[in-house]
Amino acid sequence: MGKRVLVTGLATFWGGRVAQALERDPDVEVIVGLDTIEPTVELERTEFVRADQSYSILARIVQATQVDTILHTFLVVDSSRMSGAKLHEINVIGTMNLLAAAGAADSSVRHVVVKSSSLVYGSAKENPVWFKEETPRPHTPRTRVERSLIEVEGYLHDFAEDNPHVVVTLLRFSNVLGTDIVTPISRALELPMVPSIFGFDPLLQFVEEDDVVRSIEFAMANQVPGIYNVAGDGRVPWSEVAALCGRRTIPMPPYGTGFFAAPLTQSGVFDLPPELLDLLRYGRGTDNRRLKRAGFNYRYTTAGAIQNFAHASRLRSAVGQGRPAYKYERDVENFFRHSPAVVRNP
Repeated sequence: MGKRVLVTGLATFWGGRVAQALERDPDVEVIVGLDTIEPTVELERTEFVRADQSYSILARIVQATQVDTILHTFLVVDSSRMSGAKLHEINVIGTMNLLAAAGAADSSVRHVVVKSSSLVYGSAKENPVWFKEETPRPHTPRTRVERSLIEVEGYLHDFAEDNPHVVVTLLRFSNVLGTDIVTPISRALELPMVPSIFGFDPLLQFVEEDDVVRSIEFAMANQVPGIYNVAGDGRVPWSEVAALCGRRTIPMPPYGTGFFAAPLTQSGVFDLPPELLDLLRYGRGTDNRRLKRAGFNYRYTTAGAIQNFAHASRLRSAVGQGRPAYKYERDVENFFRHSPAVVRNP
């Protein structure tokens, strides 16, 4: 029998991308995707189940489908998207429900993969040049996203200790750039003038979006246990990142930066959540060698990820988005998947 996989956050960028990749894997027999809204990409054999934000239905789904692998992509890493209470419900309560379902007495789950973020390390002047997976934070978390991710990792650590029969993989991703992903950083880099903080030119590290999907596939295929940083080689100064994208920086004052950025964020001029403002001061670097030693090969360095994003950005400016938006329609999907009138290739 092939793998039976449950993907949380199916409607997110990463949930949809990974589900598409899993559909191409002949070793994956069943794919079930959960989310609060419909999928945003076309999927051929992934079954969509609507859930609430806390994933209270997850235990029933695990029991009914007998999945052996859970991929958790639903962690929110951008605080500008929602209120603190909603973020806590999705990140913390949702993960607690996931782990309760995976650790139930009759659970079929044998592998849990969680997509987290290097935000757990924070950004501060006391930071080391490179964070290894076991390097402790030199300061307490300042933003609500960091606090929620650290709380999630605590629950995951306890789950791994209490369930030694389950392989637990935690992937901490650096900031992502690529051809399609939209983040506060990618939006900032497409502004006519890129925001920066006067007196600071931090070294930043990126991972290319295709390497994100490939690393998740690698972790699932090889069932590697433990914590892994996922980031491209090298770091690049923020001013050079902007230059590679054909932009110049516009400095904000170093004091009261949050107050200066708030009205610009609210008006839609900038999208600068507090975790990004910290990054634009101090940067962050993560040691990516552990995943390499496990056998994963990156296709892009940090500079390569920036160049790939810059090329895609210039192309969008010249020819537009190009691709029509996908709309999920349940009746249509059910017809093509289940109707006896549809001729299926042998």
